[in-house]
Amino acid sequence: MREHDLDRILSKDQEIVPSSGFVNSVMDSVRREALTPAPIPFPWKRALPGLASVVVSLGLLLIVGGAAFTPGIATPSQPLAGPFAYDRILEAARTIRAGWIVLALLLSLASAKLSIRFTTLRG
Repeated sequence: MREHDLDRILSKDQEIVPSSGFVNSVMDSVRREALTPAPIPFPWKRALPGLASVVVSLGLLLIVGGAAFTPGIATPSQPLAGPFAYDRILEAARTIRAGWIVLALLLSLASAKLSIRFTTLRG
């Protein structure tokens, strides 16, 4: 193809007309999408307090249970109550290195949330 042939083809004003059923099929799909109801969202506001209480309970169970089985920490003869309870819990958490457990849980949560966000953006 030579240059003047290309100029001749591009200089023509041709009207572009869609195929016969294209407009109807597009409008049918638009109407169908408009009629479908929105998906029901998950009630996160109601589920978050329960999930938070489960996480706190598991954390305390790991800390107190780990302190009971870790040598070097004496199990208290009285229940964990009063002004020194937080010191005992923090000491037990340091002994079993609960920071690493919390970090692993947070990284897992962040990974799951990130993958969910990426998959919902594409859908």
